[in-house]
Amino acid sequence: MTIVQSTQSQADSREKRTRLRVVSLALMIAGLIISGYLSYVKLTEVPMVCVQNSDGFNCEVVQNSAYSRIGSIPIAWFGFAVYIVLLGLLLLENRVSFLSENGIIVVFGITLFAWLYSMYLVYLQFFVLQALCPWCLAHEVVMTLLFIVACLRLRKSLTA
Repeated sequence: MTIVQSTQSQADSREKRTRLRVVSLALMIAGLIISGYLSYVKLTEVPMVCVQNSDGFNCEVVQNSAYSRIGSIPIAWFGFAVYIVLLGLLLLENRVSFLSENGIIVVFGITLFAWLYSMYLVYLQFFVLQALCPWCLAHEVVMTLLFIVACLRLRKSLTA
């Protein structure tokens, strides 16, 4: 392998890592918007915008179920907090030495836990509540995509 090929390979790898970081950032912003709306609805108790007259969709059942809170704290607030933490970690990844070395694995660990919990919430919607919330499902799709990107980022960092 020549020096030119090695330099090109390093540049390609750096570009892929940058793209994955940008995708992570975009997904985190999308997650903040969705969980922000869900948090707003819980905080102000205004009616949620939801699909009407559709079999299976019932935002009120999902939002007011026993599973919509942990203790007295709405799950939507936890979701919003997770996205804030992830966004902070991503933005500080190149500025704090600990995060420069460990940020990708920390983000992976948080997204793994959040994704597993999101899948539990999907299970509850489909099989226990038998009611779906499009906003909740949108959050769970975003978290799934974010988890996939976190896996790809971790794989890239381990092979670099």
